Amino acid sequence: VQLQASGGGLVQAGGSLRLSCVASGSGFSRANMGWHRQAPGKQRELVAAITSNYIVNYVDSVRGRFTIFRDNAKNTVYLQMNSLKPEDTAGYYCNFRHRGYERWGQGTLVTVSS
Repeated sequence: VQLQASGGGLVQAGGSLRLSCVASGSGFSRANMGWHRQAPGKQRELVAAITSNYIVNYVDSVRGRFTIFRDNAKNTVYLQMNSLKPEDTAGYYCNFRHRGYERWGQGTLVTVSS
């Protein structure tokens, strides 16, 4: 499986972005997918996750502003980010997990200006 993330960019505080992560190969519908982020000088953190059964979870700092969803027909997981804040600035990475197998995408940069 290979993951290709896109959709990052520069946005003003209060704005929105939608990130996409397309998975090549098989098994997407059975995989748990996640979006992680890493800001300069900080550890990578899980932002949002969605299971193969569409159960979602969010880190407290984004709950109510970000939405993770998936389209199994397109092998794609999305992260809709609204009401963006400067502290959301980071590289965002998608993650694929299924039965001990794990893959990471290359990351897409989100910069939120104040």
